Amino acid sequence: MSNLEAQPAEVECRTDAESATRSGHLHLEVLTARDVPLGGPRAMTVHRTLPQRSRSLIGAWCFVDHYGPDDVASTGGMDVPPHPHTGLQTVSWLFTGEVEHRDTMGNHAMVRPGEINLMTAGHGIAHTEVSTPETTVLHGVQLWTALPADAVDTPRNFAHHRPDDVVLDGVTAKVFLGELLGTRSPVHTFTPLLGAQLDFVPGATVDLDVDPTFEHGILVDAGTIEVADTDAAPLQRTELGYVGVGAQRLTLTNVSDDTARVILLGGTPFGEDIVMWWNFIGRTHDEIVGFREEWMAHSERFGQVRGYDGDIQHLPAPALPHSRLRPRKNTPGRA
Repeated sequence: MSNLEAQPAEVECRTDAESATRSGHLHLEVLTARDVPLGGPRAMTVHRTLPQRSRSLIGAWCFVDHYGPDDVASTGGMDVPPHPHTGLQTVSWLFTGEVEHRDTMGNHAMVRPGEINLMTAGHGIAHTEVSTPETTVLHGVQLWTALPADAVDTPRNFAHHRPDDVVLDGVTAKVFLGELLGTRSPVHTFTPLLGAQLDFVPGATVDLDVDPTFEHGILVDAGTIEVADTDAAPLQRTELGYVGVGAQRLTLTNVSDDTARVILLGGTPFGEDIVMWWNFIGRTHDEIVGFREEWMAHSERFGQVRGYDGDIQHLPAPALPHSRLRPRKNTPGRA
């Protein structure tokens, strides 16, 4: 998905690679979303929890958009023209609806509920995302992960996977990246990551043995989720709970009278400084300027998307800020 903001936030992320140590009581940091319209007056609204001022990354996860349930008849759904990416992987994951994906490798794929589509931008790629005519309700998440310095120029790539359900007592898990509950996704990532959907019946609890070298994010899509051994109030819909490195177990309970759904994210702290602006990730302000110039010049770095029927065949990049992008500290928290 493209960031369609006319004035995208200037984000230069800096991480501290120093490990944190586990304390006896979990510290839960609650990140609230800001609403961002994608497009014009009938725009679909997304709830964005990463990046923000208090925290820029969770592991290599650097962008978290949560949207829906969206009535396509009212908003027009998703129609994102050809747009570029560099230095990242996009992770598309739906709860309901269907999205058509096309990219400059010639991939034409459908994003469907319970199936991960992961696109590696690396050196550069362009793609489109359009909800299908059959879609009446669109609901899901769009996630980005930053590529480490030794992989930023990796060739374009695309992966698709449908994980099996892991059924527990009142909880069903789908592990689309990394490893959890004895199951591992075959989808390749360039840093250690975790991505999973957890569905809870009312009152259900799950104990998750997690990697203590990871930071974790708990994004609530539906219901109300209590995280055990913390003093924080239960997490509400669209909130993202952050737990720093050191936790060996996360115990989550749906304390609502309705079903609940969570996206659990995790990863080792990303120990590199990055600059993220619009749809680009680089290492310096000047590198971002170069990416923008190449995109606007229709460079072969990004290629050409074929088969998109929209009026805009090359989404213009926003104007660059008048000042240089500034560093932002992003120190991993402690569990």
